[in-house]
Amino acid sequence: MNIKQKLAENHWAGEIAFTIVTREPDRIVAKMPVTDAAKNPFGTMHAGALIWFADIAATLCAVGDPGSIGEDGSGFPLAVDLHTVLVGNEKSGDLTATSTTVKRGGKMIVVRTEVHGATGRLLIDMTTTHMRAG
Repeated sequence: MNIKQKLAENHWAGEIAFTIVTREPDRIVAKMPVTDAAKNPFGTMHAGALIWFADIAATLCAVGDPGSIGEDGSGFPLAVDLHTVLVGNEKSGDLTATSTTVKRGGKMIVVRTEVHGATGRLLIDMTTTHMRAG
């Protein structure tokens, strides 16, 4: 199927998944394979899939200690700002997201996440701001 045919499609579906490699209170490292389901019509990773990957890694980093979240969701770090710079893309290999806490206050948490391709090339530089719920 060529690009024009792909863009003319009315049904779009795909599945993306990733794995946490390192989980520390102020640092998360995750890996996600580049899959056909997560690619755009040009054969590179869809920007939304890259941002989804970075955002979830950032949120897990913002959580810090999972025990700090109440059963009712109180204390969950809701993203209130997400700034993403897309500087590269990949067609194959594994991607690595590294999220680190910039500031952890009583209510506000700022996290920086970088996503790199298999060769180490920077793909995303994201900063997120989270506010604790409840």
